[in-house]
Amino acid sequence: MREAQFIRKNKDRWQQMKENPSQHPDETAEEFIQLVEDLGYSKTFYPSSGIIKYLNTEAAKRYLHIYANQRQRTSRVSRFFKYDLPLVIGKHHVLLLVSFVTFLVFITIGFFSAAKDQGFVRQILGDGYVNMTERNIERGAPFGVYASGNEFLSFVYLFLNNIGVALRGFAGGILLGIPTILMLVHNGIMVGAFEYLFYSKGLMQDSLLTIMIHGTIELGMVVVAGAAGLVLAKSWLFPGTSRRVDALKQGAKEGLIIALANLPMLMIAAFFEGFVTRHADMSVWLKLLIIGCSLAIMIGYFVVYPIMLKKR
Repeated sequence: MREAQFIRKNKDRWQQMKENPSQHPDETAEEFIQLVEDLGYSKTFYPSSGIIKYLNTEAAKRYLHIYANQRQRTSRVSRFFKYDLPLVIGKHHVLLLVSFVTFLVFITIGFFSAAKDQGFVRQILGDGYVNMTERNIERGAPFGVYASGNEFLSFVYLFLNNIGVALRGFAGGILLGIPTILMLVHNGIMVGAFEYLFYSKGLMQDSLLTIMIHGTIELGMVVVAGAAGLVLAKSWLFPGTSRRVDALKQGAKEGLIIALANLPMLMIAAFFEGFVTRHADMSVWLKLLIIGCSLAIMIGYFVVYPIMLKKR
């Protein structure tokens, strides 16, 4: 598009914004986003144009109105989790779906691979773990592994370990997303083989009801970590109209924001695994309540709420 055509196309809208600037915070933010987008376009295609200075000035006015003069009713941390994070997640819902489908596919592959090959479970989980689990099953405590050790130390260890997995999933995006995909593949196959071990012993239902007490959030966070890495990889591989380095910076920022969502969730998952899952003999209804609430939180915050927020 020629510069003159670009100006004619947007002139009336710019004039309207200048003469009648909105006083509503949300509308002001929308004007700011539009002006920044126009500014970025003009800098890319008309780098020596005088329209750049005009757009920069108008955008700066709205920036000051939003961030300098507006009273902040919530803290930055509260705003991050209430608005910034859900909006970024909503922007990348497609990649979140890709991560989820990939993870689910390899859980299925792991399960049926274990069914076809009797040695597959030991190959994936290790002889030591399988032997320990079989001994626990024989003595009537199939989930005894979760009852061992100190609750608090288990919580700390699990939290740090889960953070490591999540950060590796995000960081793998810089290497074209290959380590991120491998993380989803490895964890998916491991979960599938793990569930087949209990299925083969007639304990599939008990396994799901017990392990998903912490696993609902923990496995969901594996998917989120995968999405964070894919966001980073996508910005590097498919920069669109932006310069590759600028797209990478934006992708790294947004991927990191998504990765940060893992921290409080992984803390909750580690708390459940360290303090709650060990009580495998608790009521079925209590287990279902915990799992249901965890699932509602995951779907509500990472799927439904971002959609509602974008519409608002």
